Amino acid sequence: MKIFVNGKAVEVETNSKVCDILSGYDVFVRNGYGIDKNSLLAEGDKIIAVKKGEIPDEGNLKDMILSRNGEVSKRLESACVCICGLGGLGSNIAQMLARLGVGSLILADFDVVDPTNLNRQNYYMDDIGSLKTDATARILKKINPYINIVKKNVFVCEENILNIVQDADVVVEAFDNPKSKALLVNILLEQTEKYVVASSGMAGYGSSNMIRTSNPLKRLYLCGDSTSEAAESVSLMAPLVSVCAGHQANAVLRILLGQFEI
Repeated sequence: MKIFVNGKAVEVETNSKVCDILSGYDVFVRNGYGIDKNSLLAEGDKIIAVKKGEIPDEGNLKDMILSRNGEVSKRLESACVCICGLGGLGSNIAQMLARLGVGSLILADFDVVDPTNLNRQNYYMDDIGSLKTDATARILKKINPYINIVKKNVFVCEENILNIVQDADVVVEAFDNPKSKALLVNILLEQTEKYVVASSGMAGYGSSNMIRTSNPLKRLYLCGDSTSEAAESVSLMAPLVSVCAGHQANAVLRILLGQFEI
């Protein structure tokens, strides 16, 4: 029977096991799902075999994402998303989009990682002192070394917004500052045709069910509870921030796939 190993056709005996034909490899993925070395092979199986610590080549990685996510992977691969703000929301959203297989990400932030960020932002101790654009890019490359990343290490303002987002299909607003949020959203809705996924309210430790996605304007999606903003006595904490980030990432995914309803 014929199977495919790392993209190449191979003829094997009926009732062959993975271990019968693939020695020297440690990890096996069949048709998008991990299997062990004693698994029986079937006609037409697509096997990706990887050695421990080895990075799959770009073609094999794309094949695995395609097997798992289906044909939508091709649409995501050609998409570009701009994330403005790489704090608790943006750093988490960036990783989710990288895992989805979005082909290009524009990362915009001027700040550096500090110890107070680690309670909710997707960084590590050894990232402290690094620019958030650099730290995020390093992490994303560990997830998908073939993703295209454009770093914009700037304070996003009225003068540079349009230049920063010009190549993006969707723009994510992930700022802490309410004035920056309003400025970004207003300029993009008034001066471009881009879709914007913004946030409002995810502080404290209230019910996760309060976080929701709404569509208040034609090209604007708003995620959060629209109530619990951070204050001196109300901290931003990882669980609710991550829930909101998930809402935003899922809104981006749906927009890229042409699913615009809530």
